[in-house]
Amino acid sequence: MMRILLFLATNMAVLLVASVTLNLLGVNSYLAGSGLDYGSLLVFCAVFGFAGSFISLFLSKTMAKMGTRTQLIKEPRNADERWLLETVAELAEKAGVGMPEVGIFPAQQANAFATGWNKNNALVAVSSGLLQRFRPEEVRAVLAHEIGHVANGDMVTLTLIQGVVNTFVMFFARIVGYAVDSFLRRGEDNGGGVGIGFYITTFVFEIIFGILASVIVAWFSRRREFRADEAGAEFASTGAMIGALQRLKAEYGAPDELPEQLNAFGINGNLKQGFMALIASHPPLDDRIAALKQRG
Repeated sequence: MMRILLFLATNMAVLLVASVTLNLLGVNSYLAGSGLDYGSLLVFCAVFGFAGSFISLFLSKTMAKMGTRTQLIKEPRNADERWLLETVAELAEKAGVGMPEVGIFPAQQANAFATGWNKNNALVAVSSGLLQRFRPEEVRAVLAHEIGHVANGDMVTLTLIQGVVNTFVMFFARIVGYAVDSFLRRGEDNGGGVGIGFYITTFVFEIIFGILASVIVAWFSRRREFRADEAGAEFASTGAMIGALQRLKAEYGAPDELPEQLNAFGINGNLKQGFMALIASHPPLDDRIAALKQRG
């Protein structure tokens, strides 16, 4: 299932570790003698929900380099690397963002991604397969698409959306956990405390609600692909952007070599059906091509 951002993987790990640790330590300030203190619970969930999201954002570039084995181009070793640096610099200037780090990652599948914690401290990387098989104007369009993600502030926006999602996943999971625990312990004098049922139910429902909430995050991810395509058409050309997407479509049969958790950062994405389409990070390439043709 090629959909989950490295961002989201780190975020979930931080969220679950924080949740389990706080529960084990008994840090439950939102538990009042008469039941749940919803105001304190919401603050508690917001603090840890956004903490996981922002830690993921700040680690995203480092983890992306490690996950893809991206080699940064500091000094170009050949004409292709020099062209790549110059093209990214030109597109970054057009978009009004700082020059990102530029790298190449070893993968035969044509793909590229952008990540970073702000517009002026980003990373843009392309696969070796893309450089080998795509025409220069198509590579330029792909780079323009990724610069579009940077210029649109998609990483920060995703962080805020994920923070809100985390907050309400934790909030409602604890409400359900408390309700189930109260039902299981009905008739007991628990002094406003909770039992093991609260912790187990909360943990299970954090996972369930997290999966359901991923539909919201995936919807935003698909919307941002259309916006990045528009940026690619603006910074490169509509024809080149359509050509790049058509070339990507021709590579559907190739094995996806971008790490699963980083796939939503990439320009390419595999077609999903049914529920999988709701949690797919990318819209179908045919839809993206049609949107660009309609744009003119």
